[in-house]
Amino acid sequence: MTTLTKFCALLATTAMMSGTAAWAEVGSHVLRLGTPLPDGHPISQAAVKFADLVAEKSGGKIEIKVYPGATLGNELQMQSALQGGTQDFAIGTTTTLAGMVPEFSAIDMPYRFRDTAEADAILDGDIGNQLFQKLEPKGLVGLAYMEQGFRHTTNSTRPITKWEDFEGLKIRVQPSAMYIDMFNQLGANAVPMTINEVYTAMETRAIDGHENSLTAIDANKFQEVQKYLSLTGHSYNAVVLLMGKPSHDRLNEEEMAIIREAAAEARDFQRDLTRTQTEGLRAKLADEGMEVNEVSPEEQQRLAERLQPVVDASRDAIGAEWMATFTSALEELR
Repeated sequence: MTTLTKFCALLATTAMMSGTAAWAEVGSHVLRLGTPLPDGHPISQAAVKFADLVAEKSGGKIEIKVYPGATLGNELQMQSALQGGTQDFAIGTTTTLAGMVPEFSAIDMPYRFRDTAEADAILDGDIGNQLFQKLEPKGLVGLAYMEQGFRHTTNSTRPITKWEDFEGLKIRVQPSAMYIDMFNQLGANAVPMTINEVYTAMETRAIDGHENSLTAIDANKFQEVQKYLSLTGHSYNAVVLLMGKPSHDRLNEEEMAIIREAAAEARDFQRDLTRTQTEGLRAKLADEGMEVNEVSPEEQQRLAERLQPVVDASRDAIGAEWMATFTSALEELR
């Protein structure tokens, strides 16, 4: 055997030993991930992508089973399960986290972000990291920000072209004090309700309509029970890939490195998928029977002005210092 051949053999053996040592640090785990939306929605598709990436990066040692469509409960129930260690991961809106960390409400404030690029920069930067840090004492670990996107309004009664058109409509909102206040301020009767209850409530006319992203409207087939879609764009809605602190603490550094790397890749996948789907959904929903109308920039400005008291009240609840930090970061982007 030549010297070169021996050297190559030694390198190959060293690489194999190094790989074996690395894999030896990763144990076998079967973990559970729940989402509140059907398996066709980008959030649930991202959950599957995340599970596949973790399996690939762990050499098959870490298996994540995905349960879409609120199979493991609604968002609040899943958060509680994460805190208690009976569930490992969940993907849900930042809105529902505001009950335990009020600062999250800043994200959902009406007409806060101009576009998704602004939202990405804020959430992937220092503001997003600070919010994640505030979750850990609550028993939750934030892994990545994904998105529902900008939210619009559907109903079965009339198009919404100005804020006065909300008068008297029963509108489902997320279980959030801010969203309840927003739609009551517009003259609607806000009805807080988890997403898995909404289709039946609209079908039976227990409510007139709801507000949501285009991808959620389509994935839940709400076009089957709603006539009008008004592109109010009243707020931007982020979602978070969460891990329970008990589950986090059971994994070692190598295993968590795999989880975090996969979470970042799944985040990028989910955002791209959401934005690609959203581009074609106005036409798709119209083709399937919805009457879709734009809300003019002038009327959106009137909506924003009408909702200013809600912003002021939320600012007081969140804290002036935090809101100043959030607003300053947003102004620096512009």
